[in-house]
Amino acid sequence: MDFIWTLAFMAFIGALIGGFTNHLAIKMLFRPHEAKYIGSWRVPFTPGLIPKRRDELAVQFGRTVTNYLLTPETFKRKLLTPEVEAKAETFLQEKLDEHILRSDKTLNDWLAVAGATGVADKVELQVLGVLDDQLDRLRIKVTTGTVDEVLPEKWRAEAAERIPQITGYILSQSENYFESEEGRAMFRKLIDDFLASKGTLGSMVNMLFGESESLVSKVQREALKFIGAPGTYDLVNTIILNEWEKLQKRPVNELLSEFDWDGLFHSVRSYAKREIAIESRLDKTLFDYWPDGVNWTAVNVTPALTSFAFQQAEVQLEKSLQKLKIGDMVKEQVDSFPVSVLEDLVLGISKREFKMITVLGAVLGGVIGVVQGLIVFATNLS
Repeated sequence: MDFIWTLAFMAFIGALIGGFTNHLAIKMLFRPHEAKYIGSWRVPFTPGLIPKRRDELAVQFGRTVTNYLLTPETFKRKLLTPEVEAKAETFLQEKLDEHILRSDKTLNDWLAVAGATGVADKVELQVLGVLDDQLDRLRIKVTTGTVDEVLPEKWRAEAAERIPQITGYILSQSENYFESEEGRAMFRKLIDDFLASKGTLGSMVNMLFGESESLVSKVQREALKFIGAPGTYDLVNTIILNEWEKLQKRPVNELLSEFDWDGLFHSVRSYAKREIAIESRLDKTLFDYWPDGVNWTAVNVTPALTSFAFQQAEVQLEKSLQKLKIGDMVKEQVDSFPVSVLEDLVLGISKREFKMITVLGAVLGGVIGVVQGLIVFATNLS
């Protein structure tokens, strides 16, 4: 019976020592947080292991995060996937539609956002300035030189080709006029005025031919015969052609000397200003000018922009992570943690395991105590 109590007592003592030593060893990982001194002598094993190796621990944490956790491959697998790219494209298109393409803001509003003011007046001033400059150049170009120097050769050739048509048109219109009552009245007036201006001779001629009306009919017939004669066409065509050749040699400035250029330019300028209407055009939204912009950007802009962004992100990812110096950031954060925070962090993860280590130490101590008791009992029997 004494043997059993001795064995139990030794097992208890062994378990107590084993559990306590393991518990103490775990506590010594973190405690004490600071070095303890007796006078100038530092107490051994102070501070605890983790506070003492805090700098090395921070560096190791940084390396672990950089090499195994936040690696470029990790970001690529989690962020640069086709699914994320599709979501990013959809998000970008929605925001583009909502805030730009279908926005109620006018072009004036967008210009104001960009800090541009008085744009309508400035644009109008520039446009009218360019227009005035071009009109002045046009006037100088048109009025410098002769007609054949100013007009393009193609125009002059086409004009010469149309002279026979003009001749035919003139003769046709002349024939129609001579046959009309208006033409007959013209002949009558001319004959009456001519005879009246000749006095006695005119009266004699009138008596010779009878009433002026019959004389009008004769003159009208002769005029129509003249118009229809083959030689008349050649005569008129030659006259017009010769006049055209003379006209081409004349200075344009001489022909247009009385032309009101200032009046023409003022009319053109007023028309341009009225048609440009910059202010009213800038008071419209982007959707007013580009209603198909939503569909067009969804097909041509957003996919290409998103794809380019993801390609560049993949190319620059490793460089960007290196510039971020994540390892140094982790080290700085760990260095800034109070030791109690590190203790809570480790214990929060491994608290159950540490308890099991304490229990295992007690169990092993108890087993060792039993073994020692058995050895003592065996030794006493010998």
